[in-house]
Amino acid sequence: MVDAATQPQNADTPKGLALAVTAYVLWGFLPLYMKALSHVGPYEVVAHRIIWSVPVAGMLLILLGRTKDLKAALVNPRMLAMACLTAALISVNWAIYVWAVTSGHALDAALGYYINPLFSIALGAVLLGETLNRTQVIAVGLAALGVLVLIVEAGTLPWAALGMMLSWGFYAFFKRSLPIGPNQGFLLEVLILLIPALAYVSWLTLQGESHFGASANDTLLLAAAGIVTAVPLLVYANGAKLVRLSTIGILQYIAPTMIFITAITLFGEKIDLGRMIAFPLIWAGLLVYSIPMIRQIRAQT
Repeated sequence: MVDAATQPQNADTPKGLALAVTAYVLWGFLPLYMKALSHVGPYEVVAHRIIWSVPVAGMLLILLGRTKDLKAALVNPRMLAMACLTAALISVNWAIYVWAVTSGHALDAALGYYINPLFSIALGAVLLGETLNRTQVIAVGLAALGVLVLIVEAGTLPWAALGMMLSWGFYAFFKRSLPIGPNQGFLLEVLILLIPALAYVSWLTLQGESHFGASANDTLLLAAAGIVTAVPLLVYANGAKLVRLSTIGILQYIAPTMIFITAITLFGEKIDLGRMIAFPLIWAGLLVYSIPMIRQIRAQT
């Protein structure tokens, strides 16, 4: 998924709303695709997400005539260093997500995405010195309490949810410092990751452990990884420019809600006592966080 941070908009456009909702719905259905690859290792899936995203993102950039921006980035050491950092963070996020969904922990993936906006608020306060208002303090506190309940009840940290939260939160934080458009930035990131991804897939092939080419179904699913990865990101990137930040802040709950429902109804994951307490606390935090945005949306319509 993509963080809600984008340039502020004065009004929501029908095209922007359609694109943003489409992106979040596509992300909401993504676990179904990943579950079909549950017999494939998460690193192999991530490697193919990277490899096959390159032609998709590259074709779009050529059609948009924005390849000059990418060339400028490739010869800028500072921009390349920042892109290497964001590329590493997004690859970690993808790996945790794929593992969570394919190993029966899709609820943890939903939890990580639910916590993310509140973590971003806390991150801004700690790293940027942003002052939290009372509503934000309550929202972050409720989320922290929910995580604490999970730790106490399970006796261990919810590693998948926290890993997704941390990797995506820092990815979004550093991504804001990358002075390049979202389409160019995404292609730059997957180009940076392309060499290690190709090396890993080649190693699997030499070991006789690669699923690509093993069957028509696996080959098709892995080749489609570029489409299911790049298309929602690019749709979102273009839609977010045409809607208000507050609207994106509300729409971003579509994907984790769909993941949550899918995990329970289709994947048969159980909600234990800790989650029965933690999820309502985090939802309450999100509600408190969203109330000012809802009021803003209503006042501007």
